[in-house]
Amino acid sequence: MPADLAVIGLGHLGLPLAQASIAAGVDTIGYDTDARPVAELAAGRPPVDGSLTASEIRRMLSGGFRPTTNPAELGRVRTAVICAPTTLGPDRTLDLTAVVDAARALAARLRPHATVLLESPVHPGTTEGVLRDVLEEGSGLRAGRDFHLAYSPGRLDPGDRAHGFAGTPKVIGGLTSACTESAAAFYGRLTDKVVRARGPREAETVKLLETNFRHVNIALVNEMAVLCHELGVDLWDVIRCAETKPFGFQAFRPGPGVGGHGVPVERLGTHRPLRMVELATQVNERMPQYVIQRCATLLNEHGKSARGARVLLLGITYRPDLADREGSPADEIARRLMDLGAVVSYHDPHVPDWRVREVPVPRADSLYEAAAHADLTILLQHHRTYDLQGLAVKAQLLLDTRGATPAGAAHRL
Repeated sequence: MPADLAVIGLGHLGLPLAQASIAAGVDTIGYDTDARPVAELAAGRPPVDGSLTASEIRRMLSGGFRPTTNPAELGRVRTAVICAPTTLGPDRTLDLTAVVDAARALAARLRPHATVLLESPVHPGTTEGVLRDVLEEGSGLRAGRDFHLAYSPGRLDPGDRAHGFAGTPKVIGGLTSACTESAAAFYGRLTDKVVRARGPREAETVKLLETNFRHVNIALVNEMAVLCHELGVDLWDVIRCAETKPFGFQAFRPGPGVGGHGVPVERLGTHRPLRMVELATQVNERMPQYVIQRCATLLNEHGKSARGARVLLLGITYRPDLADREGSPADEIARRLMDLGAVVSYHDPHVPDWRVREVPVPRADSLYEAAAHADLTILLQHHRTYDLQGLAVKAQLLLDTRGATPAGAAHRL
């Protein structure tokens, strides 16, 4: 059965796009090579990262959404959006393997006059370089002449209900002006505002700038956290006061590390490295070790050793109120605590089981009882279900890495 749209890749980028397109009345298929998530979605079960609920998936299915692993379906659509994952390789450049594989699957079935869009994070030049070459070679068609080709960075914040797809402007950069307008016509059905970039390289670099902006500013406030602790200054009060400035400042907050799907890109192939991003990455990657240092110091100050200490970790996901653990610092913190000989357990309402080094980590059923029993409780993520004031009373020793507890109720990062 023909469809208007194929979303290729049903992860944190693809599923929200499919949801928005179905809500806008666009006949949509979702293609992925991994049979398990496709089967789960087809059965109405939500993704494990908690980005969409079961009721939302059921509404998508009732609206006509069809998850599939059949690549033949790609030959029946007018528009295809590649949302394949990209990760950092050993040289800290983006690994485009999944994007290339998705493009090859599409190219073999690409229809003339179709529109192909890329949303995956990529290096500037990928759309008109690698992607264009794969699509043209596999299809025998010419981009900009026989089919439209454009890039539009994925911009959604997982779990953020205040800024949905429709309310988040879409940036678009096409290979030609006709490509840009074709992409704009498609995204104009889904979002309130379309922003036209000069070309695909500019649109790709928008994603690079937005992601690196986040990491650099988090690194700055993480360094301030370490400095303020040494000076005896309450950083959280500093931030509270600073964010009252109506211009020239945006508040970021420190934490035990930086998780999420938006990885900092500091190297672009043979081009010069982004030195500030390199430094920011180093700062952020040191934060789990800094948390461990603070833990050891707190235990020592209370006459206890890290070896044999009972340590409870609260909130092991990368962001609050989601089950997604992509890049969460909890794993490294748990490993380092174990290396010191600590006995680690955890509590997280969104994560029923957790393994570190392939070993199950005990999950606390009763939060308050576990905190009262633990020598040290560490708040890594502030889920809304946590009553932190009550927790601060029950816990023997509480380290709050998110500044969520009332001032004086806990030791804060």
